[in-house]
Amino acid sequence: MKPQREKLMATMHYRRLGPDGPLSSAVGLGGMLLSISGRPPEDQGIAVIHAAIEAGVSLIDTADCYCLDQRDFNHNEELIAKALKGRREQVTVATKCGCRRPGGAWTVDGRPSALTQAAEASLKALRVDVIDVLQLHAPDSRVPFTDTVGALARLREQGKVRHVGLCNVTVPQVEQARQTVPIVSVQNRWNITDRSPETSGVLDYCTRHGLAFLPFSPFGGTLGAPALSKHKHLGDEARKRRISPYRLLIAWMLAKSPVVIPIPGARRTESILDDAAAADEQLSDEEVKAVEAAIAK
Repeated sequence: MKPQREKLMATMHYRRLGPDGPLSSAVGLGGMLLSISGRPPEDQGIAVIHAAIEAGVSLIDTADCYCLDQRDFNHNEELIAKALKGRREQVTVATKCGCRRPGGAWTVDGRPSALTQAAEASLKALRVDVIDVLQLHAPDSRVPFTDTVGALARLREQGKVRHVGLCNVTVPQVEQARQTVPIVSVQNRWNITDRSPETSGVLDYCTRHGLAFLPFSPFGGTLGAPALSKHKHLGDEARKRRISPYRLLIAWMLAKSPVVIPIPGARRTESILDDAAAADEQLSDEEVKAVEAAIAK
């Protein structure tokens, strides 16, 4: 086991979270899989987080709503806080607010009062005095976007949040938010079945303005990830480099823009070690085109 683990260790490269944000490992860890349905035992979840840190990962993405339902709220944040005991200075934790889990469903709540309460709960769950990065989980069509963003700006002004990010947003929404508060990150879905950040202008906008782009569900979620191992054409390209298709896909994302910081989820230490090692895979322009041709097939 030890030789295999050493083989997967990455010489981590770094990118910045926004123009004025902290440095981050080029590959982060998404915490969701450690807390939703099908989550591993707590000790296994903590082992995954520790393995990520040992591999050089310095960004962990979480959310207050990563849990089973409303009764289990803040589960992922509490798990991360437990795992980071004695290691807190090694990691930037980006959490989210603005989502609820009634009965296990996923609903948005962008009311300023709800965001303020959520931030207070996250501070307690993460066991910190200041949240490194607080991201809006999604715009709420029932609440004026300026009001929602204004609540995040006030939390930053009060010193409860260092940096602000956005998730599931369009370019106009990012521009509108930046008129109220500095934005360091944008987090939208991006994988081989959903390449909308490339066509919507979001990825290009983040690249031009130096905003970190954190693609979530890079493997297509819990349903899409298993299918990647059976993707013949992507598998062919991965075998040329003697790596997994998962590592190749993360390397492709990193090659697309210097602001991209993928945040793959993992339930096993082997998975996050393989993903983190993608930071070492420097793809040429020709290899990027080959991956995209494989994806298109």
